[in-house]
Amino acid sequence: METKDYLDYLVRVIHTAIVATVDEEGLPVTAAIDMMDTDGDSLYFMTAKGKSLYDRLKKRPFLALTGLWGDNTMTRKALSIRGKVRELGEEKRSDLFRKNRYMWEIYPTEISQKALSVFQIYEGRGEWFDLSKKPVERDSFTFGGGKKEEDGYFITDRCVGCGKCVDAYPQHCIFTGKIPFRIVQEHCLRCGNCRALCPAGAVERRCFHG
Repeated sequence: METKDYLDYLVRVIHTAIVATVDEEGLPVTAAIDMMDTDGDSLYFMTAKGKSLYDRLKKRPFLALTGLWGDNTMTRKALSIRGKVRELGEEKRSDLFRKNRYMWEIYPTEISQKALSVFQIYEGRGEWFDLSKKPVERDSFTFGGGKKEEDGYFITDRCVGCGKCVDAYPQHCIFTGKIPFRIVQEHCLRCGNCRALCPAGAVERRCFHG
């Protein structure tokens, strides 16, 4: 899928995500927030100006979220995003109400709706993880100009082709057609077994911290 497809899946299918922000002491705080719309390159949601979430977003305009869909672990799809946010205020509020009709039951009058402010997640990166596929399916994406960087485990030129990583890998996603072997990132669990068992120290972990 493309970025716009992942964002649309979050809005149309998952819809409610658990959002993490940081409080004044630097500690994480979570909240359940509905992702109400996407333009294919950003996400939109609303929160009331009287809520502590609003204050946290204003002071530190950054969040991380995860949404899940599925009946159980083995049928579940997960979509995680971390990105920058900005307040739009009343802009798009009527449009979000039109596309999310249930909001009229929560905020039925124009006066009550004035308590809500629209936020846009305008730049970030995301990760898709699907346990219903065999082997598992993983993908990463960026939006709003976010920079895509390598993340996960990678086999370097120090690989000697001994095969110990292949035997230990639960999803059988190491390509052995040539040395150095290659980890197929789209099916990797990122359990770290390959690095722990490699006698040549050929496996390195690359982490995205942006």
